Amino acid sequence: MTYEFQMIDVFGTEPLSGNPLAVVLGADALTSDEMQRLTRWFNLSETTFLLSPKHPAADYRVRIFSLDREIPFAGHPTLGSCHAWLCSGQVPRKETEIIQECGVGLVPVRREPERLSFGAPALLRSGCPSPEELTEAIQFLGIEPHEVVDAAWVDNGPGWLGIRLASAQQVLALCPQRHWPSRIDIGVVGPHSDGEAAFEVRAFFNNHLGTIVEDPVTGSLNASLAQWLFSTGVVDEGYIAAQGTELGRRGRIHVARDNSGQFWIGGRTRTQVTGRLQGIP
Repeated sequence: MTYEFQMIDVFGTEPLSGNPLAVVLGADALTSDEMQRLTRWFNLSETTFLLSPKHPAADYRVRIFSLDREIPFAGHPTLGSCHAWLCSGQVPRKETEIIQECGVGLVPVRREPERLSFGAPALLRSGCPSPEELTEAIQFLGIEPHEVVDAAWVDNGPGWLGIRLASAQQVLALCPQRHWPSRIDIGVVGPHSDGEAAFEVRAFFNNHLGTIVEDPVTGSLNASLAQWLFSTGVVDEGYIAAQGTELGRRGRIHVARDNSGQFWIGGRTRTQVTGRLQGIP
């Protein structure tokens, strides 16, 4: 069989400066094993597969795969999948809002000038890490305990543990371990003293081979970090976060909270590649 696919740059301020995503359209006939195999072949942090919705309120359904597993939600795959779905000629029920169905349920995506924004889902896990969990994170990052300003679970699907440092400079100076024996998903945030971006963000996890990978720009992490920063009084209004700096990317994540308390995480999306996957059984 032949499947249409697109490769989308998400959160980049200019072409090829964000986080790439492969999106396979019309993937209802693919099995989970085939989706995982294709994801590893693309070798990107995530690949998504667009399917017919099951929920009557959804415009489309998406399955999201990392290199080692299917995950219930991820941010840049949400925006990239929505972009690809719209570019394939599909029309949402509402002009300005698209409803995505995924592992965490229904996720709204808004069309805004020059960007798409998703409504952040509720955290699946929150609260302080145990002393052992925090010690592991500190050892992984290669920092001293006194450098940690705050720490909390900020898991909305992928499993993030959030670490807050005193400055963006400290975040950019991190040199974490290159391998780690157990599953680890660490997001680090620190404030800029001036400039366009209020915070610098970095995200680290280990892939299916056990090697530590830094994600260029991470929508799910920025969504959960925003909820944490607002709830602890660190911020009280919308802001822009930078991510991917150490990788030579220029990711910018726009964070807003509406009057209902819903968080919106937005960024630019661009189609960089279109093509056909051939020879799939």
